[in-house]
Amino acid sequence: MIGSRRLADVRAGDEIGPLPRLVTREAISAYAHASGDLNPLHRDDDVARTAGFPSVIAHGMFTMGHLATCVAEWAGDAASVVRLSVQFRAPVFPGETIVAGGRVRGLDEVSCEATLDVWVTVDREGTTGHPIRRGEAVVRLRP
Repeated sequence: MIGSRRLADVRAGDEIGPLPRLVTREAISAYAHASGDLNPLHRDDDVARTAGFPSVIAHGMFTMGHLATCVAEWAGDAASVVRLSVQFRAPVFPGETIVAGGRVRGLDEVSCEATLDVWVTVDREGTTGHPIRRGEAVVRLRP
């Protein structure tokens, strides 16, 4: 299915998002159980500290899932998302707010697809971190 966004209404440089989400221990735990990834780095503070982290960390795919939600909401339908690829660059901790966003890089009028540069940021001690950067999404648009 093609989402509600029309090719004629999209321009290179258009921004998507921002879509913020507070990361909670409960959300990390729910993701662990839903995904089956019960790695103790995501569940046990002592194990996370032994690995060099101040506390448990969110799953990279949890963060990517939030980015996918941002792209799908922009497109108007999750089925319009043709591809999403990212680089995981930094951990995310409970209590932090991740912000998904992106920008339209280009349009293909033949295939009715938009290529987006996408990312997830987090404000950490006054500095913007990038748990996900150099991401790319391809979205099919309505003619």
